[in-house]
Amino acid sequence: MPSQPELRPLRIGQPHPQGPAAIITRRAADRLRTGHLWVYRTDIEQIQPGQGSEAGPVPGSLLSVLDPRGTNLGTALFSSASQIALRLISAAARLTREQYLDELEVRLNAALTLREALAPASESNNAHRLIFSEADNLPGIVADRYNDLVIQQLLTQGTAQADVRETVTRVLQSRLNPAAILERPDPRIRELEQLPPLDSSPDASLKTETVFTINGLHFMYDASAGQKTGAFLDQRLNYAAAAKYAHGRALDVCTYQGGFALHLAQTCSRVTGVDASRAALKVADANLLLNPALAERNHTDWIEADAFDLLRDFESRMGSSVQRYDTIVLDPPAFAKSKRAMEGALRGYKELNLRALKMLNPGGILVTCSCSHHVSLQEFTEVLASAASDSHRRVQLLEVRGAAPDHPAILTLPETTYLKCLIARVD
Repeated sequence: MPSQPELRPLRIGQPHPQGPAAIITRRAADRLRTGHLWVYRTDIEQIQPGQGSEAGPVPGSLLSVLDPRGTNLGTALFSSASQIALRLISAAARLTREQYLDELEVRLNAALTLREALAPASESNNAHRLIFSEADNLPGIVADRYNDLVIQQLLTQGTAQADVRETVTRVLQSRLNPAAILERPDPRIRELEQLPPLDSSPDASLKTETVFTINGLHFMYDASAGQKTGAFLDQRLNYAAAAKYAHGRALDVCTYQGGFALHLAQTCSRVTGVDASRAALKVADANLLLNPALAERNHTDWIEADAFDLLRDFESRMGSSVQRYDTIVLDPPAFAKSKRAMEGALRGYKELNLRALKMLNPGGILVTCSCSHHVSLQEFTEVLASAASDSHRRVQLLEVRGAAPDHPAILTLPETTYLKCLIARVD
């Protein structure tokens, strides 16, 4: 796991007579006034303890947020460990913990009501994101539905607490009545938030496995395995869009558990899914068996390999004038997990797309994705344009897509617009 990044010490000022507060820079205050919800640690000028206290705030506590002139900007959840030190939860001044929990219940219900409109459960689609952190005005809380299971994550010092857990679980149980509600902690985030390890072993009496359906295709879910809360539900509609254009021989690079590959198998004569994780490919193969009609109509196989190594090897064996695939999907993990990683990320995206373009037959389809929120849509599109130029291929952009609507984006919080999916035709 990554080591904890060095944190800038917080300056502790004089106690504030009306309760603990954080005074932030003018730059950060202006950002909050435009609708952003985060204050970085480097933008905190000083912390003012509550009256009668000289110590800094308790990790996960509520702080009033003040601009340099002392004007109140709202109430935020405080993290003593994260570079995102404050997450604004209300424009109201000095929200109490009890008021926060009451407001939390209101927002949870609003998020679930929105999902009933955006992504209603049906026979062909019963897996969706239910709660999406800041995008639902619920910072630090994520929940997904997989058929009759609900998986929740409490990701910050302010939300990974018993009172928040009880509120979230109670609302989810009341509204959805699932077979089980399981908490699946992210060990890396808990370490970065300096939270103690949370036993992720589910109660033996609770159901932990199910089969869920996306676009009419069946997938396994096991709460004790896989990444994040499970499958990548944000790609749900992009899976269907890719299948609409896909044809011939298809290559799905970074297939994970076969999301794109199984959708491509509906329209392609042969599909090869590539991933570096053997465990993920075992699940992908099990998912294929859950959809026997796909196995009957074409040939689907899996290759355990690093995406870069495999594409380099393919290109060297093919020769510069031979293209072997009619459809290629690129869905790598986030290359840029920080702004400092941007330059390397753009190089990585360029290399993957360039090699894929060289491997496509004329009239082929390229579906290329980025889930790095530090890489904007414009930057990602420019990477594809640069790869097109270097490959001497004419590339027609057919669709520009993002996450499914159950992963809504907030216009004033660019970080929620993280997923980019470009579908192109290559001459």
